[in-house]
Amino acid sequence: MLGELAVFAGGDRLHVHANVVGHPGRTGEIVEVRGGGGEPPYLVRFDDGHTALVLPGPDAIIEHPRKKGKEGSAKG
Repeated sequence: MLGELAVFAGGDRLHVHANVVGHPGRTGEIVEVRGGGGEPPYLVRFDDGHTALVLPGPDAIIEHPRKKGKEGSAKG
């Protein structure tokens, strides 16, 4: 969900849910943040190869990828 204090960056994933019955949602990678401080608009490369400038609405979710090496391991 998009929040007022959220900061987004290139590499984050954008999921836009379909708002028309029978039409699939769209998913893509934010390749560039055009707004200041991580705010929209975002340049998004969708999974179908299409690139578009996007101002996400309430039907969008942005997912931050997990960073490798940041989580502890459960060895023991």
